[in-house]
Amino acid sequence: MTIHTRPNTPSLDSFWMPFTANRQFKQAPRLLVSAEGMRYTDMEGRTVLDGTAGLWCVNAGHGRKRIASAVERQLLTLDYAPTFQMGHPIAFEFAERLAAMAPGPDGGKLDRIFFTGSGSESVDTALKIAIAYQRAIGQGTRTRLIGRERGYHGVGFGGITVGGLVNNRRVFPLLPGADHLRHTHDLARNAFTKDGLPEHGADLADDLERLVALHGAETIAACIVEPVAGSTGVLLPPKNYLERLRAICDRHGILLIFDEVITGFGRLGSPFATDHFGVVPDLVTTAKGLTNGVIPMGAVFASRKLHDALMQGPEGAIELFHGYTYSGHPAACAAGLATMEIYEEEGLLTRAADLAGTWSDTIHGLRGLPHVIDIRTIGLVAGIELQPREGAPGARAYEVFVECLKRGLLIRVTGDIIALSPPLIVQAEEIAEMADTLGAVIRATA
Repeated sequence: MTIHTRPNTPSLDSFWMPFTANRQFKQAPRLLVSAEGMRYTDMEGRTVLDGTAGLWCVNAGHGRKRIASAVERQLLTLDYAPTFQMGHPIAFEFAERLAAMAPGPDGGKLDRIFFTGSGSESVDTALKIAIAYQRAIGQGTRTRLIGRERGYHGVGFGGITVGGLVNNRRVFPLLPGADHLRHTHDLARNAFTKDGLPEHGADLADDLERLVALHGAETIAACIVEPVAGSTGVLLPPKNYLERLRAICDRHGILLIFDEVITGFGRLGSPFATDHFGVVPDLVTTAKGLTNGVIPMGAVFASRKLHDALMQGPEGAIELFHGYTYSGHPAACAAGLATMEIYEEEGLLTRAADLAGTWSDTIHGLRGLPHVIDIRTIGLVAGIELQPREGAPGARAYEVFVECLKRGLLIRVTGDIIALSPPLIVQAEEIAEMADTLGAVIRATA
């Protein structure tokens, strides 16, 4: 008899790792095989402190038994049912739960929910809803979409078109007619802003006025921005920037979309960045923390104004020619409901506000280390920017990433910016551990 056992180092030949930084690392990665609470365990049995909530998504920490049990019960009750021309109860239940906590003031909440399978799908869905809405109200010439430089909105064709990361855009054909605002990162004037938002840059919102003058308001359907840009390196909005952008959109009949795939569900200390900043868009995209990363799922929150306009067609007509096989998947809805219960019972949607002072003080304590040229914090997010090496952009931060992983800390890097976004269950001593490890590694790799 031949007994087949799991090899210590499985072959990676058939797995095409997404966004692999380099092929050398792919040959000998740190394979994470289990997780609980704030920590992963790798194949050698070593623990790794999760400084990034997985990939900005495991807000309630790993291994939550309530979520796993809810998914198991749902799979044994109804594993899948289509949501085309029919439905199933748990999708409506989850939509009602999300609608009750939707961003926006009473009477103006974005409480109409469209389920997707990911953040990328949420973005493409929101863009299509915006164009469909403009057509429904007789503004069919409004098809142009406005994004922002250094914005990240997923990897669908719509998302990379309105996104502003050049490496995501240069290989693939883009949708026609899009344009971009300038980004808000001003290292010279705003570096090391410790308390509150950057002072300089609200006037950059006026770029939208420039694009209106260039293209004509009657051609622009929507403008999409991240309230806090995450994947591009934790870029905070300058004071009054979002308010100014909202006012310009209102003035010209342009819909405003907030991409809250990262900032949604407690990351900034409020349920949504919309609540944190007090600026209400017309659409909000979410994913990641929606199910605590357990099962892929996304959701678009839309205003009733948009929803109702799309429901005015002839009897029997399809209101929105859009949807996915896995929209409102029963098991994903079960995971989402259990996740929302945990968030509510443990106060996780506002916990980042309680920890923000400790977080900011600890992370800004890294100021003065070799090659640290800026530190940005908000809620439980941090960006630590390093001086690039001459002729090797990104190399310094990547070395920090690899060495941190060896020493038991998972961070995220983009270019020469280190991003931290721990699960919302993080304790003060774990925050200190992250800073101690990161500080030691920055010194060692200088």
